[in-house]
Amino acid sequence: MTQPVSPTQQGRPDKGAAAAPASGPRKKDGPARGGGLRLDVRSLSLLGVLAALVVVGGFTEPDAFLDTGNLQLILTQSSVIGVVTVGMTFVITSGGIDLSVGAMVALASVWATTVATQEYGFAGILFTAVIVGLGAGLVNGLLIAYGRMVPFIATLAMLASARGLALQITDGRTQIVTVKSVLDLGLPGSYVLGIPPLVMMFAAVTVVGWLVLNRTTFGRRTVAVGGNAEAARLAGIDVRRQRLYLYLLSGLCCGIAAFMLIILSGSGQNTNGNLYELDAIAAAIIGGTLLSGGRGTIVGSVLGVLVFTTITNIFALNNLQSDVQQIAKGAIIVAAVLVQRRTSAHGET
Repeated sequence: MTQPVSPTQQGRPDKGAAAAPASGPRKKDGPARGGGLRLDVRSLSLLGVLAALVVVGGFTEPDAFLDTGNLQLILTQSSVIGVVTVGMTFVITSGGIDLSVGAMVALASVWATTVATQEYGFAGILFTAVIVGLGAGLVNGLLIAYGRMVPFIATLAMLASARGLALQITDGRTQIVTVKSVLDLGLPGSYVLGIPPLVMMFAAVTVVGWLVLNRTTFGRRTVAVGGNAEAARLAGIDVRRQRLYLYLLSGLCCGIAAFMLIILSGSGQNTNGNLYELDAIAAAIIGGTLLSGGRGTIVGSVLGVLVFTTITNIFALNNLQSDVQQIAKGAIIVAAVLVQRRTSAHGET
């Protein structure tokens, strides 16, 4: 009895086998080079915008804007929201969203500045701020990952709850910090080579965030979950646990930012972190992080924060109304989203 002869044995190439080698390498290499090029263009574009803003600031208010103290102020103000934005970048890259970051900063700052907490000094304030941030992030993560709640709803609920709890703790009053070792970090005497400690903390968080997102398995899993959660699950990634970790990371960043805000303002208030969620999302988006998930850039997010903070500073120095500032920010966000859609469309063709 004769055995059936396969197409390859007959000398005819198998269709499935022939298609893979022919199209695989070209499809793989092309987008990779294009993606890297687009990333460089986005970063360079933001650097160009930042340079243009520096020129505008130097031209309109040369003495005030280019003053060393003002440049230190811009970097310091960027630091707090910048740390929050690093955590937000991870969440958005995974396809999620966190609307509660500002409220978590407020809750952590007031809980860390109560009279009872301040009795434990520097360590007590830092520990409380971080733990409260982690606790709030844990609640978000459990509701979203294991409670299967939509991130928008879960974090919106946390926003309302955390703000309410912060108001209850303070009873609407400002809690003044009396721990000298904390207050000293906000004074010029604590600067190292002219660099404020808050800026160094921001730089450290940025470097760690970049390494985690770009050089670790955790970062690769984050991108995979944001790109296609089902494919990531089939590849062996525990998607629910990954999402839980990401919201814990966001909470950790909020706790660190709360401690930095305590140093900066010397107090804890229930209004701290107001609209931080919008600023963090906007900075991440204009930096190149896809709102739909699957791509994130820490460097771009940091540049986005610097652009927004510089705009705010220039408007303040020129005594321009805050409503004009908000319009300018809105226009930048719209332009960034349109550019993202255009680059994404080119990448798919």
